[in-house]
Amino acid sequence: MSATVISSTVPRSELSPRMSTLKITFVWIGLSLVAFPLAGLVGWSIGGHVDGVGPALLGGALTGAGVGLVQWLFLKRDLGVSLLWIPATAAALAVGLTAGAAVVDYETTAASLAIMGAISGGAVGVAQGLLLRDHFSLWHVWALAMPALWALGWVVTNAGGIDVANQFTVFGAYGSIVFGILAGLLMATGRRLGG
Repeated sequence: MSATVISSTVPRSELSPRMSTLKITFVWIGLSLVAFPLAGLVGWSIGGHVDGVGPALLGGALTGAGVGLVQWLFLKRDLGVSLLWIPATAAALAVGLTAGAAVVDYETTAASLAIMGAISGGAVGVAQGLLLRDHFSLWHVWALAMPALWALGWVVTNAGGIDVANQFTVFGAYGSIVFGILAGLLMATGRRLGG
């Protein structure tokens, strides 16, 4: 029997070994700690301060591509998620950051960052949720949770004393830890319910 036949008759959950909730959560914390600060640094360094449409589009696209790449490296093995995850995350963050930053008039108060984060996360959540639809039982919850998780990432980063007045493309390490914990728990819950 060929591998193609086996993979089409065996549920996805039986093709990859189950990881514990704790392990998935720690993986997502690690992914987030690598992806968000590093991709954000690249996006911000090349795109510049998010103070207009151009920097938001370019910085958002570069940051989204970096975040998407790191997440996809895990998700392709664990859930069989398509390579489309990377450009979808890049495009979604470019659009979401551009819209979110404009809505708050490029301000960096805690409330403004939370609104910008919710709009950015909303765009990313929709794009990623649609790509998770055939692979993850809580894909709709993922899509709905991203606005809150991205807003929270910004609030935590701001509360941690990071100089957010530099108009970064994404929240930093403090926010990444919180995002990683909550996204990891959501991913683990979905996997426990059947992938």
